[in-house]
Amino acid sequence: MAKETDGNYNHILKYTGIFGGVQGLNIGLGLVRNKLIALLLGPSGMGLASLFNTTVSFISQATNLGVAFSAVRHLSALHDEGDAERIAHYVKVIRGWELLTALLGVLVCFVAGPFLSSTTFAWGNHSLHFMLLSPAVGMLAITGGETAILKALRRLGALATIQVLSVVAALVVSVPVYYYFGEAGIVPVIVLTSFFTMALTLRSSLRACSLQLCGARGILGEGMEMVRLGVAYTLAAVIGSGAEMIVRSYLNVVGDLDVLGLYNAGYMLTVTYAGMVFSAMEADYFPRLSAVHQDVAATNDTVNRQMEVSLLILSPMLAALIVALPLLIPLLFSGAFLPIVGMAQVAALAMYLKVLTLPVAYITLARGRSLVYLFLESAYYVVFVGLIVFGYERWGLYGTGIAVTLAHVFDYLLINGYAYQKYGYRCSATVFRYAFVQMILGLSAFMLPFVLSGVGYWLAGAGIALLSLGFSLRVLRRKTRLWSALTNRFRI
Repeated sequence: MAKETDGNYNHILKYTGIFGGVQGLNIGLGLVRNKLIALLLGPSGMGLASLFNTTVSFISQATNLGVAFSAVRHLSALHDEGDAERIAHYVKVIRGWELLTALLGVLVCFVAGPFLSSTTFAWGNHSLHFMLLSPAVGMLAITGGETAILKALRRLGALATIQVLSVVAALVVSVPVYYYFGEAGIVPVIVLTSFFTMALTLRSSLRACSLQLCGARGILGEGMEMVRLGVAYTLAAVIGSGAEMIVRSYLNVVGDLDVLGLYNAGYMLTVTYAGMVFSAMEADYFPRLSAVHQDVAATNDTVNRQMEVSLLILSPMLAALIVALPLLIPLLFSGAFLPIVGMAQVAALAMYLKVLTLPVAYITLARGRSLVYLFLESAYYVVFVGLIVFGYERWGLYGTGIAVTLAHVFDYLLINGYAYQKYGYRCSATVFRYAFVQMILGLSAFMLPFVLSGVGYWLAGAGIALLSLGFSLRVLRRKTRLWSALTNRFRI
């Protein structure tokens, strides 16, 4: 039994490391890009870019019909059966639907341009900007469908390469365009970046499964089941993108583009970048959970182990991030972004709660209860938007950080409470123990600016981060073969 347990922990650690490592490299490249863009555009320019990107994401989520999600499940089953003929046929079905959703997305974005301009901006007419962004929506739909094909056919190496090259392409494209055109280059950069990502994805997916036009007529009807399965997940994604769009529009109208740019930078540093540890869940954890979803004991065991490893990996990063933010923000962006230090520090606390929530949320997905998942996601985003508005009205940007953390408290109570009642989920004493220790250290890092400054702050902060790291390494050494693997690698 001990060997089996060790194997499970090693498996989780291995795939969290692989997928998290790829995301870490992408984030590193993205930080370089964001630093250069922050210098070229400033907070207002970054706010404008955030607004356009959020709108494109919202329309894409609203029109893709969940093909990128549900196609993986269907095609993956055929891949496991090894039926090459049926795989090739179903790929044609996927590509037919991705083309249809691409055309739908382009049309919706183009037609809705005037409406989006009037609801998103309190100044100027930006209808033309939104119309020019319509090709990006279509290219995102094609990229999503082709990515689903690569996932189902287990081409994970190709996916990792695409992610890295896409970030490099975005860096190479955006910096010279912003340098010469400033804010006028935001729309072209979004379209060009979408094009390069689509081209890189098509290059790999067409190698994996070539384009076949023969017999393509009449196949859309075969994908109706795939679309039905994806609708609830699409609606959840639409609600999420819509909530982000509402928040950014609100901050743009009530505040200004500078406020929006500052909020977006703080949110990106904490919520978005910390998500690299969660990237393994869709690719590795979710299939493992789906395989045992009918067994309550096995489900609890799978969820708790994933939670333990994610908590041990992420917590030292969060403690170090909270302490280092006063140094990191001017380094990664510019001195103009220093007002977000407090907001980002309090928002980072939300990630401790996300570690304790996301693995449990996947139980609902594994059981195929899409409507329940939709309801739970909707409840979170309604509370999230309300708290952002309340927090900003009361405490400005710092209040938005408080709002992010309070929204995750609500999400934790809602998801875990529902799983406790409906699925018999029980959080293990081990998870509670690890969470207690790491969250105390995280709160200590958060409280440091209120009690110390100067050299004392940095010494105490380094001590807290090292304590968090030491605790995680001690546990991982005991439960996995991590220590022996590292010593063997460096042994002469």
